[in-house]
Amino acid sequence: MKDSSFYENKIILAPMVRIGTLPMRLLALDYGADIVYTEELIDFKLLRSVRQENDILGTIDYVDKTDGTIIFRTSPREKSKVVLQLGTSDPSRALEVGKLIENDVAAIDINMGCPKKFSLLGGMGAALLKNSERAQEILKILVDNLSIPVTCKIRVFNDIEKTYELVDKLVSTGISAIGIHGRTPDERPQHNNRNEYLKKIAERINIPVIANGGSKDIEKYNDIGKFKKSTGCTSVMIARAAQWNCSIFRKQGLLPIDDIVRAYLKYSVDYNNPPANTKYCVQNIIRELQETPMGKVFLAAQTLEQICDVWDLADYCREKTLEYQKAGLQGRFQVIPISRKENNENNGKRKFDDDDDIVELKCAFMRNAYTTDGDLPKTKLLNWLRDKKNLKAPLYKTWCEDKLFRSIVTVEGRKYSSTFWEKSKKWAEQGAAIVCLYSFGLITDETLVKTGSILG
Repeated sequence: MKDSSFYENKIILAPMVRIGTLPMRLLALDYGADIVYTEELIDFKLLRSVRQENDILGTIDYVDKTDGTIIFRTSPREKSKVVLQLGTSDPSRALEVGKLIENDVAAIDINMGCPKKFSLLGGMGAALLKNSERAQEILKILVDNLSIPVTCKIRVFNDIEKTYELVDKLVSTGISAIGIHGRTPDERPQHNNRNEYLKKIAERINIPVIANGGSKDIEKYNDIGKFKKSTGCTSVMIARAAQWNCSIFRKQGLLPIDDIVRAYLKYSVDYNNPPANTKYCVQNIIRELQETPMGKVFLAAQTLEQICDVWDLADYCREKTLEYQKAGLQGRFQVIPISRKENNENNGKRKFDDDDDIVELKCAFMRNAYTTDGDLPKTKLLNWLRDKKNLKAPLYKTWCEDKLFRSIVTVEGRKYSSTFWEKSKKWAEQGAAIVCLYSFGLITDETLVKTGSILG
């Protein structure tokens, strides 16, 4: 067993899907969290990623080799406090991931409590509660082979004796601590948390127990101590209460929602967080305020700059984005199929059409920039050709390489294509349509930059 002191007397940001990305983790640390967990990261995704040092952002990025998606981004600032939560059902894969990331995180936690269908079907999450032998195998191989602490997070059974039995088996593997949510996998937040179960478990085992599930009763910082006392646990892990108001970690008290959003948005800009993820997190912060006039303006926002503009941070976002672009940060715009990289074929520019006379532009199709189907580039192009020109419908031809797509659209014998590799055939066709519309003067540079389709 590794040193358990890391988990003693700590207040912790819980692992939450789509919430626990770098901006929220750093914000939680700012407000007083001692430890921050990542969202659950699936073993397969991490194993198809490549570790990259991002000198522009000052981060370590685990980048999906197939499409350039950031699977995990971390900052040196959180290295001694970030715990990677892993979704896995296989000891060998778990160890492979552990070896991959052990020098970039403080500890690794195995998710054994998630009740979501995806996890259960994959034998992960709460499925491991019913497969204690496999759960032990996963934990044991990690404890024996990693240099960092290993933990797991579980939910209780209705039967406390059955819960005791499982906990004893897991503790026997040498884990440094165990996180326990006081509800069963079938129960939801409206159900009472079994604090008495947590207290009894904490009294009978010799490693730290991290209490989870108390957000319903945690409205201010002092409530954290009350929850800790009622469970008798060493540490407390907070999920929904922190998701709604991350300043719950502040001893000095809660901050105004707008202050929290601004601080969160600055981190999102600083670390180039995806707009969709940023918007999701802000929605969970402002909650019912989405129905206010300001909230409705926010809901209509699609790009990171538009979101920032609602809180008077558009200039900050614009300047930082320009700074990063000048420094060479392109992210998804740099992605080409793996086979082209391996073959080093003219920097990924191998021809996929015999015609040299193709109008090309590197632009991405941003689905969230189009509010209705009638606004979509393909629809707009088709309607324009029919209504204004009475011409034939566009003809699309698409190529797939390593699960990435590019399309050419032919209009009146002329071909148009985006050199940006999309994740689907439909999006690749939309990208080609954008290039055609741009060539006809139906879309401006300003619009493409504003929607994030091209780098300004």
